[in-house]
Amino acid sequence: MATHALQGRVWPRLAYSAALYALSPLLGWRIWREQVLTYSRWQRLGMRLGALPDKPRLWLHCASVGEVRAARPLIDALLARYPHHSLLLTTMTATGAQQAQSIIDEQRFDQARLAHCFLPLDFPGAARRFIRRVKPSLAIMFETELWPNLLHACRRGDIPVAVVNGRLSPRAFSRYQKIAPLMASALANVSWLAAKSPADAERFEALGCASEKTAVVGSLKFELVSSETALEESKRLLESWGNRPVWVAGSTRDGEEALLLDAHRQLLKRFPDALLVMAPRHPQRFDDVAALCQAQGWEVRRRSQGQLVTPATQVYLGDTLGELGLLYGVCQVAFVGGSLVPLGGHNVLEPAALGKPVLSGPFTENFADVVEPLQVAGALAIVEDVAALACALEARLDDPTRCAEEGQAGINVIKAHQGALARTLDGLAALLDPSAV
Repeated sequence: MATHALQGRVWPRLAYSAALYALSPLLGWRIWREQVLTYSRWQRLGMRLGALPDKPRLWLHCASVGEVRAARPLIDALLARYPHHSLLLTTMTATGAQQAQSIIDEQRFDQARLAHCFLPLDFPGAARRFIRRVKPSLAIMFETELWPNLLHACRRGDIPVAVVNGRLSPRAFSRYQKIAPLMASALANVSWLAAKSPADAERFEALGCASEKTAVVGSLKFELVSSETALEESKRLLESWGNRPVWVAGSTRDGEEALLLDAHRQLLKRFPDALLVMAPRHPQRFDDVAALCQAQGWEVRRRSQGQLVTPATQVYLGDTLGELGLLYGVCQVAFVGGSLVPLGGHNVLEPAALGKPVLSGPFTENFADVVEPLQVAGALAIVEDVAALACALEARLDDPTRCAEEGQAGINVIKAHQGALARTLDGLAALLDPSAV
């Protein structure tokens, strides 16, 4: 019976590995696309990981830039709580790597304790090489980063695995149900799963995570800490632009920028000196968005090129990485992108934490757990289309008192929902040797 159960757990991973090998030409193209010049492409195969701190090691994996931002409080807390350990941060994407590097460059902690490299592709050999080289005391996966061969390599190396800020949207759950045996095989290697909500925990358990390994701790996204340096830069920027209405559209996606420009055009009829600060989500689209603005005849300036905003500037393109919080800090009203098009939205808590009234399109399912409390408190409004967005912007820019009240409501919601970080750290501590302090 035990042998049969073991075979039932092994064959989905073997079939998955065979599929990866079959897709290796496509995956090779991804390696090429996601290259960052300061990192070796061999890291995608678990080799040439660079110099790693010579200390006992914790390993935290975040998929991309949004997850790295959300994990920032956890990164700081782990480094503070385990002073004799180093922390290896891995990402899958180039933008995630650049966000990780920006944290390292801040030098808030000894750089000998914090390092970054790319996560290898989930080939069995690459996973084994990576784990042998890194030898972490604890592996921490952020949200839904469940790579079967990497998790299996951790289990073979007697390395405990935690999934933190675990989330599984209904749409993702539906997809994973189609590969339920593989997910059950991967989740069998998880030592502890810290879910954001009871609904997330139920979905993970339905996919095969043992209920005794699952805990509901809340969302780490509420554990936001604003950068004082970014806030000071926001203040300087706003002062240099003069006393004019400013709204920010952050994390915008393909097909969305044209809609936002239409809303801005409508807003200018009431506020002719209004400035739109637009920050596209992906750097490979920066030039395309700039070209769109110019083709439509907008007076546009680009932050990446150091171009200064003048009284005639209508659109300021935030085409840099790691500065979204800084840009949110300059506005009276914030719109969070990925939500006017059916992509599930992005993190509405970033502007809310800065005391900004927040607007979003109707597609917010990826962040439903944080959208709902903000909406109930009156800190966030959902707009269905361009006309509704323009009206919502006009109503708030017309009423500074309303802006202040909605902004404070957002701060209050965030404070009320904090505590997930402490609960997460307690759960992680139970997986580490008691001497790891």
